Amino acid sequence: QVQLKESGGGSVQAGGSLRLSCVASGHSYNYNCMTWFRQAPGNEREGVATLNTNAESTFYADSVKGRFTISRDNAKNTLYLQMNSLKPEDTAMYYCAADLGSCELLLSLPWEVIRYRGQGTQVTVSS
Repeated sequence: QVQLKESGGGSVQAGGSLRLSCVASGHSYNYNCMTWFRQAPGNEREGVATLNTNAESTFYADSVKGRFTISRDNAKNTLYLQMNSLKPEDTAMYYCAADLGSCELLLSLPWEVIRYRGQGTQVTVSS
């Protein structure tokens, strides 16, 4: 079993930065992809960025390319999402997830089928 715990959310003005963290507990062989999703009020949950833990390859949604960076600290079993140049439309609950398979495909999968899911951390960007 894998448990995921997010932190680092908060309120920031447009143009600011935040770094989200996701600490994973459990056996890492249960997954090869770690992904950040987000859900804004009234919107569907969407994949934001994903990282292949074996190949260290990354994929991003078009809406965050060039502004967000996903990374991982293996020693700390922690996934990060560095968010720069934040916009009000980035306001959402951000969730960490992990699963096996194609990491790029994971970005577009329904939240309910993702094997391991965190509880989320709120990010609010004011204009």
